[in-house]
Amino acid sequence: MDHDFSMMALFFRASPTVQLVMLLLLAASVWAWTVFFQKLAAFRLARRRLGSFEDRFWSGDPLDELYDKVSPRPSSAPERIFVAGFSEWQRSIRQDGRIAPGVASRIDRSMDVAIGRETDALSKGLTYLATVGSTAPFVGLFGTVWGIKESFQNIAAEGNTSLAIVAPGIAEALLATGMGLLAAIPAVIFYNKLSTDSARIVAGWEAFADEFSTLLSREVAGG
Repeated sequence: MDHDFSMMALFFRASPTVQLVMLLLLAASVWAWTVFFQKLAAFRLARRRLGSFEDRFWSGDPLDELYDKVSPRPSSAPERIFVAGFSEWQRSIRQDGRIAPGVASRIDRSMDVAIGRETDALSKGLTYLATVGSTAPFVGLFGTVWGIKESFQNIAAEGNTSLAIVAPGIAEALLATGMGLLAAIPAVIFYNKLSTDSARIVAGWEAFADEFSTLLSREVAGG
């Protein structure tokens, strides 16, 4: 008797439990690819915005004018970091023009908090990729074990151990493991790449914050 071993045929011959496992793995894989492309676009935009804002920041225009322009509605992470630091700077200037003590540390803390928020937003979705990469193989293995268990139950019920009877059930069960690996391997690759890209972007924000803090420190030292 001929058997159809195409993926669709194996899926429809599998038990409902194994089919559910396969559908979950397929959905996890599709969503992992979706997250990957969304984060690629978001990271590309974040790098472009950082470069654009740094050009404006170092253009030579007064920083208070730049602050007045971006503070009402900061639209990017560098702008929000800048606004956080410069707002603390303005609050530290007394009415007599003198600067309150400890302004440098307060500015640093304000920008660190802003960077922390932006980092959380930037890395959103990476935890999902890590979860899929670590759990999908085991979910697929569960489907395989369940499918093999049911295959042996059918063999016992029919009393026939020929390869023609055993092979289709084993193939259906192994498809779940294959789908688990198909979901996990790209997710791990995506997570590693995006984590590296995210760290570079955050390092750019931190470098800008350090340069800005150094600039303000010179103002404090100059009185």
